[in-house]
Amino acid sequence: MGLRGEAAIVGIAELPALKLKEAVPAFTIDQYARLAKLVLDDAGLDASVVNGLVTHGIGESAMFAPATLAEYLGIPVDFGERVDLGGATAAGMVWRAAAAVELGICDAVLAVVPGSLAVPRSERRPAADPGWYGASSNNFGSPQAEFEIPYGNVGQNGPYAQIAQRYAAEFGYDEKATASIAVAQRTNACAHPGAIFHGKPITVQDVLDSPMIADPIRMLDVVMRVQGGTAVLIANADVARRSRNRPVWVKGFGEHVAFKTPTYADDLLHTPIIRAADRAFAMAGLERSDVDMASIYDCYTITVLMSLEDAGFCPKGTGMRWVQEHDLTFRGDFPVNTAGGQLSFGQAGMAGGMHHVVDAARQLMGRAEQAQVADCNTAFVTGNGGIMSEQVALLFQGD
Repeated sequence: MGLRGEAAIVGIAELPALKLKEAVPAFTIDQYARLAKLVLDDAGLDASVVNGLVTHGIGESAMFAPATLAEYLGIPVDFGERVDLGGATAAGMVWRAAAAVELGICDAVLAVVPGSLAVPRSERRPAADPGWYGASSNNFGSPQAEFEIPYGNVGQNGPYAQIAQRYAAEFGYDEKATASIAVAQRTNACAHPGAIFHGKPITVQDVLDSPMIADPIRMLDVVMRVQGGTAVLIANADVARRSRNRPVWVKGFGEHVAFKTPTYADDLLHTPIIRAADRAFAMAGLERSDVDMASIYDCYTITVLMSLEDAGFCPKGTGMRWVQEHDLTFRGDFPVNTAGGQLSFGQAGMAGGMHHVVDAARQLMGRAEQAQVADCNTAFVTGNGGIMSEQVALLFQGD
């Protein structure tokens, strides 16, 4: 059971990363429209081919997101879905769109993720409730509001540092190893003009000298929030033949949601990507050795390291040594996040997850220019939501 590999990404769009203070504010519904046009233009296709839409949310409408967008874009659809998996949302959108295409529900599905949730506000409208330092469920009655927020277990930096500390206690922690991940991704960003840190290389020592954010995580181990946006178009074989791009076939996927916060994790060191990756490889009929490049969700360097281990590219507990023994740049023996990842391209909110999908698709289409991986035909992609709590794995192949 699973995908047959008969749905393909045929168009991609990614806005350049911009510093938040330099970006012109844009309402989310307008971002959706702009990205939808860009991705259709990229594929060389008319909007009339689209009859499916997957989305996350719209700042202007708390409900009816697919219907609101279909109306605004002027595209009636036979399949509309809102996906809510945190940083795994984009990867989750892709396999759901591929499944709808393979089932014959749709010919082509837009998967669009804007880079902000800016909305029009009246001067008389009350200010939004505080975000409680990144807590996502601060409404009265939620388990997080009752058992986590009052005790300070909020945000992302602290919980990811707890995971890193637990890893250190079990396997040891080499700051130079995690720093090497950031350095490799910065090298990749320097070959990608759209990255926020394009032209700004760093060294391992730069990472080690950056301020400590939450021990052992330093500033350059952490993503930078930017403005941007991404979109992909997933279509059947008939539409793919009319596209101007090399089709990127969605061969396999896996998804596993284990918990919401680490408080309730059975084991902080074995993450949901284990189950998701195993299912994706089994569905695609591929081995880890078949992968030509990996696009790994990288909110922190420890996320990349643990994802590589749990996805089966190296044994558990050996990741620190493994990343130092391999070249993770686009010209290396195991290319990872060849456009810089979120660490060096920038994290445009929910669009950060779709950055990894676009990065992989661009490589398989042969359009990565300076950062092109030679003979790139198979890509592994991950999405990670929450605190290593909800994860999606995807496998793509070119013709």
